This record gives sequence, C-alpha cells and structure tokens, in this order.
Amino acid sequence: MPATHRIPATPETIRWGTFDASYRPVLEVESGDVVVLECVSGGPEVMPEAGSGLAIPPALAAIHASNPPRLGPHILTGPVAVKGAMPGDVLRVDIEKIELGCDWGFCGFRPLGGTLPEDFPYKRMLHIPVDRENRIGHVPVGPGVALPLAPFFGVMGVAPPAEWGAISTKEPRAHGGNLDNKEIGEGATLFLPVHAPGAMFSAGDGHGVQGDGEVCINALEMCLTGHFRLTLEKGVNLAYPRAETATHFISMGMHEDLDEAMKRALREMIGFITSRTNLSAADAYQLCSLAVDFHVTQTVNGEKGVHGLLKKGLLF
Repeated sequence: MPATHRIPATPETIRWGTFDASYRPVLEVESGDVVVLECVSGGPEVMPEAGSGLAIPPALAAIHASNPPRLGPHILTGPVAVKGAMPGDVLRVDIEKIELGCDWGFCGFRPLGGTLPEDFPYKRMLHIPVDRENRIGHVPVGPGVALPLAPFFGVMGVAPPAEWGAISTKEPRAHGGNLDNKEIGEGATLFLPVHAPGAMFSAGDGHGVQGDGEVCINALEMCLTGHFRLTLEKGVNLAYPRAETATHFISMGMHEDLDEAMKRALREMIGFITSRTNLSAADAYQLCSLAVDFHVTQTVNGEKGVHGLLKKGLLF
C-alpha cells in the first residue's frame, strides 16, 4: 500500500539554490509513495516591510535566520530518494494537489535581469495580497487587478549527473529544475530522466500564477505545498524532461538561444510522436506544423524555454 510522507520546510530539509548529486536525501520512499513537500520562497531582501500587514511565514523566517549556503535563487525542499532508482530510469512525478502556503506573494525586477534590462535598469518590487479561499491575487497596479491564480512549482527536478557537481537552480537543464512551465500544475505529470542513484527529487519556487515568458524575472512568487506521487519507471528511453496534462502531451526545449530551444522542443515532440506511432519523422514534422502549439515558456533564466503542446486524442 503506498504511503504518504510530509516534509516541512526547515533549515535541515532545504537546499538554497543548488542541485548536486552528492546531497544526502532528507527521506527515502518506495516507488508509488506520495511526498507532501512544504515549500517556501524568497530571500530576506524581498520580504515585505514591517507594518505592511503581510506576515513572513515562521518556516521562512527560520530558514533566513539559519543563513544556509546559497548559490542560486530558489529554496528547494528535498531531496527525496526513491528506492531502486538508478541512472537510465525515469521518475514519474504526478502532481496530485497544490495548496497555497501564504496570503501574499511577490513579483519584481532588478538591474541586469529580465527580458528588457536595457529598458528597466532599476529595482522594483510588488507585494501582492492573496485571497487563499478564492484563489485570487490582488495586484496593486493602477486601480488594482484581481488575478485568478493557477499555482504550480517553477522548480521540480532530480539530481543532475555527478560530473556536473553543484549547479545553480537558475538554469533548467536535462535534470529538470527551473522549468517555469505553467502547464505543469495540479493534475499534471512530469517525467524526468534519472541521473543519480535514488533519483533525488526536489521542488520549490512556488508560483501562484505566471504568464508564458515570465518576462520581468518573476511570476507571483509564493509559498506552496505540493503533493507529489513519485513512481519509478524502468526500461523507458527518456533523455530529456517531458510532461502531460489531462488534455495535452508536452515536449520541452531549453537553450540560451531561443531558436535552439525551439528546435529542441520540436525534435523532442517529433521523437515522442514517432515513438508512439508508425509515423515517419517527416510525417511527424509536418504534423507538428499543423497541430502542435509551441509556446515560449520563459526568457529570463539564462537557458530559455519553449514547450510544445499536442492535444490528446489526435493520434493516441
């Protein structure tokens, strides 16, 4: 019988801004178990000012006070090892539920960051109150914008290959990581190639809502709690992350050049189609032009992202 495990965000259960195959797991689970990861977001420099009426969650304040090592921007809860996972396997991550973990989030930009740093060479930060019951963010711009939320985790990934050493959480790569793909929310499934024993899954970078592109650097960054079912798949040939929702199959491509990211996402979709049908690569290429929607995932993480959406039921 699959078990459910809950991991709070504490100084002992988080890594700040780093993936590394050498990290010891905070927990080891059986394939098929559910892990509930409490995830927090934001460094001391982006917290709301005293008197704002927005309280810093105690778990986040405790992490700040512990002053953990910090390489990249995201606080990740984990890693969680899955028994029996080995390089060459695939970790199936079913995102069964996402809970809002705070009554506010933030969105900002800074010099030298974002998609238009030459147009916005200064710092700006918005703290956005959240109505958790109705899942609405109240954006304090102009007369105010009531923004329906669609929460997801910007960062979900496994340990990278050991030879990569410690890498920042900023750039998405073959291990997953900072995918920032708003399609991979509650009810979606993410498939990650395993590079290290145990797979070593971590998540963080909670987003209340995001537009494709994430153009100013941030989405609505906030604390989320995710319920993830981790299932090991043996004998599946997968070199790059992919995903699916109730309605679509999703390919992904990441590269510092957006054109190359597009090519990777397209090749991944062509490969996916030919692996599931008797269509040739040329057939799949033309079908992608007719029936697959390619979106710019994000343009702000060094490695830019593109994802392709193939509607379920069209081919299989």
